[in-house]
Amino acid sequence: MAHNIVMPALEMAQETGKLLSWRKKEGETVSKGEPLLDVETDKAVVEIEAPADGILAGMKAQAGDVIPVGQTIAWIVAPGEKVPEETAASASGRRMDSQATPTAVATPNSAPATSASAANARISPKARRLAREHGVDISQVRGTGGEGEILAEDILALVAAGGAAASGAAAPAQSLNPPAEAGATATLTQVARLMAERTTQSWTTAPHFFVTREIDASALLAAREKLSPGIEKEFAVKLSHTDLLVAAVARALAKHPLLNASWTGTAVRLNPDINVGIAMAVENGVVTASIPAANTKKLGEIAVARRDLTERARAGKLRPADITGATFTISNLGMYQVDSFTCPWTASLVSGR
Repeated sequence: MAHNIVMPALEMAQETGKLLSWRKKEGETVSKGEPLLDVETDKAVVEIEAPADGILAGMKAQAGDVIPVGQTIAWIVAPGEKVPEETAASASGRRMDSQATPTAVATPNSAPATSASAANARISPKARRLAREHGVDISQVRGTGGEGEILAEDILALVAAGGAAASGAAAPAQSLNPPAEAGATATLTQVARLMAERTTQSWTTAPHFFVTREIDASALLAAREKLSPGIEKEFAVKLSHTDLLVAAVARALAKHPLLNASWTGTAVRLNPDINVGIAMAVENGVVTASIPAANTKKLGEIAVARRDLTERARAGKLRPADITGATFTISNLGMYQVDSFTCPWTASLVSGR
């Protein structure tokens, strides 16, 4: 029986994913659970596993394609089995965009066929929200999606190029890779772009207050020195201050469940699980990886989970489960000799918020 491979929905409100690479070639044998492809979402690069045993066939997407969630991009078939004929349902949806960066441009003098009115424009919900937040007049945007639909990438590309605001003052698209000179802009990865977007959203939509208190952490340092040899011997991992902080935070949340809560927009939701997210620096950005049920894990188990998440994050091999479900996030900049810092974006990286 043939198994279709679709662009997965790895995050809340995700509309598209960018195919970074295939781990297998057309006609090669694959095993269930084997890494098959790498997908870049707004949050991270995620490694997708093969859903079944068989032969990879009918590949319809290449590295660099931006693909709508749910669209079939390949099949896994049995030896001698043919690729199923594409049905109308599987063929529908937005087309794949083979450009790494969409070339959406402001076209105030374009014909009506290429520039829809703001009221009747074909535009994705995320793109409409981004246009509203950045003051972009969508009637001046040429969509790169199927049938000219405006995608989120089109809005972001226009904003990055210094595009038109709602007032109608359109500016021509500029190169996203200008020479290194004063005032020049640089192309952002999706992760870096999301950081900028979420930081702005966090600062402008939620009230902030900060409480700073100096404490004597000598007992924490002593605990690390005392526990490290045993944990390193049993779990083959070096205990870090972050591991101790994760354990302490998880146990504190168990005692104070109101802190392990989320705002839904209309009410406060008490989360039944205590999943501690760790903000991690990766190339060109920051991702938040989650240690599930951290309050039930031994210190050594937390250390192993943290090490594995860090290695996968830096190698661009995070799994879908690694970047979802965090209920509380911490970030540690102690290695930079920082006395105190604020992270307005940390909470917004958790669970798609």
